Amino acid sequence: MNLHEYQGKDILHSFGVKVPMGIVVLTPDEAVSAAEKIATESDSSLWAVKAQIHAGGRGKGGGVKIAKSLDEVREKSSQILGMRLITPQTSKEGKLVHRVMIAQDVYYPGASAPKEYYVSMLMDRTKGKNMIVYSSQGGMDIEEVAEKNPEKIFTEEIDPAFGIRDFQARKIAFYLDLNGKAFKEFVCFIKALYEAYVASDASLFEINPMLKTSDDQIMAVDAKVVLDDNALYRHSEYAAMRDTDEEDPAEVEASRAGMNFVKLHGNVGCMVNGAGLAMATMDMIKLSGGSPANFLDVGGTADAERVEKAFRIILKDESVCAILINIFGGIVRCDRVAQGIIDAYNNMKESFSVPLIVRLQGTNAEQAKNMINQSGLRVHSVITLKEAAEKIQEALS
Repeated sequence: MNLHEYQGKDILHSFGVKVPMGIVVLTPDEAVSAAEKIATESDSSLWAVKAQIHAGGRGKGGGVKIAKSLDEVREKSSQILGMRLITPQTSKEGKLVHRVMIAQDVYYPGASAPKEYYVSMLMDRTKGKNMIVYSSQGGMDIEEVAEKNPEKIFTEEIDPAFGIRDFQARKIAFYLDLNGKAFKEFVCFIKALYEAYVASDASLFEINPMLKTSDDQIMAVDAKVVLDDNALYRHSEYAAMRDTDEEDPAEVEASRAGMNFVKLHGNVGCMVNGAGLAMATMDMIKLSGGSPANFLDVGGTADAERVEKAFRIILKDESVCAILINIFGGIVRCDRVAQGIIDAYNNMKESFSVPLIVRLQGTNAEQAKNMINQSGLRVHSVITLKEAAEKIQEALS
């Protein structure tokens, strides 16, 4: 589950990670009030006005602006609120900005110039270890650094059984060329950040930039936090942070129906039970000359109501030219799935303008095939994956 920047920072702050003061608002008037409060508590006369959407690259898209007065806070928040923000990580339509964060300026002058760094935490699944990725070249162009100067990107493996050791925290600080107060601040920062990462059951923390201020404080100026959906039952307070306005409507609808759905950019809709079978089905579609339009795992049951919901979600995608149902009847009997398909098809017959290919294997598979063949519906029943592939080729030709 993706979080907004302000939500991610709230989690970091609760674990002792330093973040600039920030207040999320919905209107320009609220933005001015927030700026006044920040100025009172931090003596800051500059503010960052930051769009809150689930996408990176906001600065390049015009979603982050610096305000030098309360009038500018009002003006710039008015410009950002309600805009369609297009960044390298959004679709061409962009994302509608519903809220902005007014943040304390931490790039103040001092004995030394502020310096930006990059730090992220994620799991290396091949090794079963957590990984800290870091660089002294943080900021908006980190992707360019990774492409052109990969030698400036470092990694540190953390054994989850032991957590981050002091020597590892010091090693990272050394590689980032920190010293003195900033060195000590960073060691505390990275240890608190790792604690937050583990305790919140996150799948990704990305701090870009992490800032060394002119007085050698270490802060998370921006934070991208992604939580593991499977662990949300342990964190009801985090589950409440979900913003469905930022998610694909079809994925939200499927989630509420208890199905796993991910929209892709292909032309063949998929309805499968089981993630492994779904992946194999998508591969088969690709090898057949098509391209999967979605990943859809309907789970262990496939009654008429569930199948109909799945059909309606798939058919909302206008690029779908055919639908392939590939169900293995282990726990669920194939004849019950077949009846569900027939009932759902009859309930929404007027909506079907694309070929429907059905492969049912497992318990009562022959009976299920006969039921579909005798239904009189425009449904192609197949036995093998090869036959399914041939039908897909026919549908797309």
